Amino acid sequence: MLIGQRHLPGLHAAGPLWRSASFAIAVGVLAPVLTLAWLAFGSGVGHWGPLFAHVLPRAALNTAVLLAGVGTLVLVIGTGCAWLVTACDFPGRRVLHWALLLPLAMPTYIVAFAYLDLLHPIGPVQGAIRWALGFDSPRQFRLPDLRSMPGAIFVLGFVLYPYVYMTARAMFMTQPAHLMEAARTLGESRRGAFFRVALPLARPALAVGLSLALLETLNDIGASEFLGINTLTVAVYTTWITRSDLAGAAQIACAMLFVVVALVWLERNGRQHQRFGSAQRMRAIQPRRLHGAASWLATAIATLPVLIGFVAPALYLVFESAKRLHQGGGVSQGLLASLGNTLALAAGVTLVAVAAGLVVAWAARSQGSRPNRARWQARVATLGYAVPGTVLAIGLLTPALAVDAALANLLGLQGLPLMGAGIVLVVACAIRFLAMPVGGIEAGLARIPPAIEQASRLLGETSGGTLRRVHLPLLQPAIATGALLVFVDAMKELPATLLLRPANFDTLATWLYAEAARGTYEEGAIAALAIVAVGLLPVMLLARNQLGTPSALPGPDKT
Repeated sequence: MLIGQRHLPGLHAAGPLWRSASFAIAVGVLAPVLTLAWLAFGSGVGHWGPLFAHVLPRAALNTAVLLAGVGTLVLVIGTGCAWLVTACDFPGRRVLHWALLLPLAMPTYIVAFAYLDLLHPIGPVQGAIRWALGFDSPRQFRLPDLRSMPGAIFVLGFVLYPYVYMTARAMFMTQPAHLMEAARTLGESRRGAFFRVALPLARPALAVGLSLALLETLNDIGASEFLGINTLTVAVYTTWITRSDLAGAAQIACAMLFVVVALVWLERNGRQHQRFGSAQRMRAIQPRRLHGAASWLATAIATLPVLIGFVAPALYLVFESAKRLHQGGGVSQGLLASLGNTLALAAGVTLVAVAAGLVVAWAARSQGSRPNRARWQARVATLGYAVPGTVLAIGLLTPALAVDAALANLLGLQGLPLMGAGIVLVVACAIRFLAMPVGGIEAGLARIPPAIEQASRLLGETSGGTLRRVHLPLLQPAIATGALLVFVDAMKELPATLLLRPANFDTLATWLYAEAARGTYEEGAIAALAIVAVGLLPVMLLARNQLGTPSALPGPDKT
């Protein structure tokens, strides 16, 4: 006889230590935002006048235009490609349905770094075009400058469209075929059925993918600065680093939080309406075979985003790296040190984030007397993914300095032990990427039958013992996936690393940033190639786990 939880009160309840630890993690995530508000409004209003007059209007306008342009481009590319590979069969489709994810391995600042050289007036692309047209110099013919708003929209859009592509394709794959068939029976064309049936049903998924792409756009600092666009994120960085005005940077960061709140609301609203139920298993949409010119046009359309967003910059990085090594330049000791720092930072962030994610997810599983509080703590703990790295760094700096000073006085040390050891940087990145292990572990816990836990508790195991001896072995795939995602994102993180790194501490991302700022591309290409190579791992995982073609639609509550 299976014993239900109502006969064993508190059976799944996490202990007070777990709940207290989860609460402390949630407070730690929320602390930078509260500190940011205190810095912005506690330093007087003297800064606000010059900011509103000279900095915020231009930066806010640039940010709004960039978000609008990137949002439009990722929607068009992501939705169009998702529908094309779902509803049509054409040459190369089996490769393209996962290859369209490849730009996720390319951080935006690396693509900007590559295209600045590729599309330079005396670079290979424009040189080839002039040769084909019979021109001799850039004075006779040159493409529009990439260092512009259209250039930034182009670069960011072709890198970030996979966020929309993933969510849209998942929705299209699970839409029942009979809805499209009914529309066609009622006289709609294929195009009309797409716009009046398939696209409206996919709107929640599109909202989620769009919000994620826009959050990445807002967090970007490298690509925007390389391309000469003064966004709010760049304004925060320059106000703090160049002008040494922490209060002014905090006030600009507060303005950014309004944009973040709007984007998070967009995502949450999309998730609330992302479930469509059915009482029976139904056929998924079967791709329609294209023939002749239409098939090759479809192949070209689906291939173009992969070429622009991944293949061209990746080949450039390989070529430049090989040229550097062939010329005997080798790899400098500074770059090797940056690689070691990157791996150490990523490993530390992964350990902290996965451990904290396990605590938060296990406490949220509690079905004791206060489950709502545990779930709210988990929701607060995962807010870091929505906070741009520059904003998080500014909010974390003041409390970190206070703790550092107290610790130095207590131990009789000189300097800032936590900042100097990189611990503050590890904490900042762990807060930013905590949502990944929490989400993965919560999903893994949801798949474990309650009867297994009940049996363990009935045999006298505590909550912690049940987690250690029963759940952890079953959660290994979810934990490994979350750890991989955190590790790769920590390697790529640029804004928080630029602002919180110890003195004389470079990662591959900051090394590349410095190389691009100096206009030297030789060793920067090697650093970028290393980041991209590691970034391919989660993309391969996504392609394997999320883009299989279902033979039939599942039942209720499947997206």
